[in-house]
Amino acid sequence: MFEYHGWITIQSSAGDEDLADLEAAHARVEKQLELLRGGTSLVDLRWVNGMSQLHISGLLNRRAGEGQSVIDAFNRVGEVAPGSYGLLYILDDEDPAGNGNEFQVLVMRRGQVSQQSDPFLSPCVPVIEDTDD
Repeated sequence: MFEYHGWITIQSSAGDEDLADLEAAHARVEKQLELLRGGTSLVDLRWVNGMSQLHISGLLNRRAGEGQSVIDAFNRVGEVAPGSYGLLYILDDEDPAGNGNEFQVLVMRRGQVSQQSDPFLSPCVPVIEDTDD
C-alpha cells in the first residue's frame, strides 16, 4: 500500500510578491497537477484568504506508476513555484530502502525538497498499529 498526505502553500518567490506573480505561480502549479486528477486521489488547489494552497492525499496499491507520479508532481511544484513550502507524508509498505514501517516526509522549503524520517507516527507498528500475532 502507498499512502500519502500533503499540503503546499504556493508562492512564486520567498519574498514579497504581487498578485500577478502569485496568480502565475498558481497557474503553473495547476498544469503540474493534470496527471494526478481523475483518479481516486484527492487533489485540491484553491485560493484561501488570498493565498494559493494545494492539498493532496490518497491510498494507492503501490508506489510504482501513480504513486511515483505523486512524488514527481510534488517536486515539480517546487520547481515551477520556487517560493513554495509544505510537506508530503508517504508510507510505502514496499519501500526498497527498507522504510516500509515508517512514514517518510518530503519537506519543501523555498521550492527545494528534502526527505526526512517522521518522528510522530513511526514506526507504524507499534505506534499506530498492532503487531500481527
